[in-house]
Amino acid sequence: MAELKARLQGDLAAAIKARESTRMAALRMALAALTTEEVAGDVARELSDAEVQKVLTREVKKRREAAEAFAGAGRAERAQAEQDEAAVLTEYLPKQLTDDELETIVTEAVADVTAQLGEAPGQRQMGQVMKAANAKIAGRAEGGRVAASVRAKLQG
Repeated sequence: MAELKARLQGDLAAAIKARESTRMAALRMALAALTTEEVAGDVARELSDAEVQKVLTREVKKRREAAEAFAGAGRAERAQAEQDEAAVLTEYLPKQLTDDELETIVTEAVADVTAQLGEAPGQRQMGQVMKAANAKIAGRAEGGRVAASVRAKLQG
């Protein structure tokens, strides 16, 4: 079993004993998403820690989108509950990169692609730059932030 999944299960047991309803709900939903991911496809499998992090990142994104939707519909209490659950799940993810750190990694990725192509990449090579950048970022920044940074670097 992945170390991160075991930690989630242990923390869920502790939250149940301590009667922390928000933490309990967030961890239960995360573990349900992990189980769903494990049995998806032809054969059930164990997830690695990297795969567990991807699922948790997806769950955090869902919570943030739901919070925005609830806030837009005037349901502030429900939006706050979603934000609280996202905060609980964020504790299990690696620390997010700052804008400066992200900018540095994107600059390195552009340099790598430039070395491969023999010329500076343009908008058409954005996918190549994204691939190089995401390999170095490893889940420490949301895809939208990375894409915006790459797009700005390629235009400027």
